[in-house]
Amino acid sequence: MEQVPDWVIAFRSLGWIAAGQVTLAAILGGIIGIEREWRGRPAGFRTNMLISIGSCLFTILSITGFPLDGSAAQDSARIAAQVVSGVGFLGAGALLQTRNKTKGMTTAATIWLVAAIGMSVGTGNYFLAVFTTVLTAAVLQLLLPVSKLVEHEGRVHKRHARDDDDN
Repeated sequence: MEQVPDWVIAFRSLGWIAAGQVTLAAILGGIIGIEREWRGRPAGFRTNMLISIGSCLFTILSITGFPLDGSAAQDSARIAAQVVSGVGFLGAGALLQTRNKTKGMTTAATIWLVAAIGMSVGTGNYFLAVFTTVLTAAVLQLLLPVSKLVEHEGRVHKRHARDDDDN
């Protein structure tokens, strides 16, 4: 009888656990996505859910498909590194450059962060994923007035500086 490799056995037994991880990643990505959708940003509810789900799935596959022990041991961190790089392209697509301003930086950062949340769930770091989601939602929601105030003061400061240069 043919011997089944250890990684195949681990992969088969992962079924419901992995499904739960992917579901949690979807929920956490969705929480952040709801805030972005509510603000009318390009990467909203479904996009953030999909990024989190995909990152979680890639992480699970990286850990289970490329084990660190045995004769076929490989560096499972390679896939995680590629997730980080690949998500950077999604974030870059959210950026808009105008003459004096770059828009979409928060959206790009959120895309990157939601991928990290999905990866955290994929590695079994549930508390860290939930905590990061709550903290991120708080930063996006509660610090918006501070951000708007700083932006307004910056515009006033630039206007005064321009006026001083003209005189």
